[in-house]
Amino acid sequence: MVINSIQTLRKELQSKSNSATIGLVPTMGYLHQGHLSLIQKAKKRNDIVVVSIFVNPTQFGPGEDLDRYPRDLDRDVKIAYENGADYIFAPSAQEMYGPDYATYVNTEGTITSKLCGKSRPFHFRGVTTVVTKLFNIVKPHDAYFGQKDAQQLSVIKRLVKDLNFDINIISCPIVRDQDGLALSSRNVYLSKAERKQALILSQALNESKTLYLNGHTCALELKEHIINRVQSMDLAKIDYVEIVDFESLEDVTIVGKQTLIALAVYFGTSRLLDNIILEV
Repeated sequence: MVINSIQTLRKELQSKSNSATIGLVPTMGYLHQGHLSLIQKAKKRNDIVVVSIFVNPTQFGPGEDLDRYPRDLDRDVKIAYENGADYIFAPSAQEMYGPDYATYVNTEGTITSKLCGKSRPFHFRGVTTVVTKLFNIVKPHDAYFGQKDAQQLSVIKRLVKDLNFDINIISCPIVRDQDGLALSSRNVYLSKAERKQALILSQALNESKTLYLNGHTCALELKEHIINRVQSMDLAKIDYVEIVDFESLEDVTIVGKQTLIALAVYFGTSRLLDNIILEV
């Protein structure tokens, strides 16, 4: 069932929530296998799976790709249902915010001020606001997020902790194409040459992990290696390469368990994210 109204979705879920667990998969649509892996995992864990499809305007800044962001609701609905969704929540911006909207949720500190937050200063205010609204509308038991957006995952975990949401945040691994490129809705923008060069992102991250496993624990050394490898591609423009603690996103000088190596790089107009978490 595709639902556009907050009130309709609430009524539908309230009639079932006493005896069923609800899993929420928030998306901005243009679904790929990464999204589908979240839906499939939710289907295994929960009785009801709600997939939201909403290109959230409040997390886009001036000059970003809100108008260009790929959209295909009919396609998304079809493949979401095929992979286990029970309800598709596809509201309009008017339905979510209205003409006089004035309330935002803001997570402060290092966790939002660096990495993507440094170059996109209003981005996470939009993310935490829309996620809070979705949590209040759907009232899920579990919510599913991909590790590709590692900073977003950390921010949402902090949001749930600080605001005492009784929701399990389920982290799901990055899904990659066969050649190693992390799946993203923005990959559709890449030219053939850009996509070929973008493979350097996963290659550089994997090389940094190999260096770490071979005893190289200096964060600056690993960061310089990644920067040099990415800059060897003439179509790449680095936004950031950072090595931080995965939970706090504070800088580290010596890498170890639960260190996050994250990067954002432009290829043409496409800003691609990738990361790796050192877990051993």
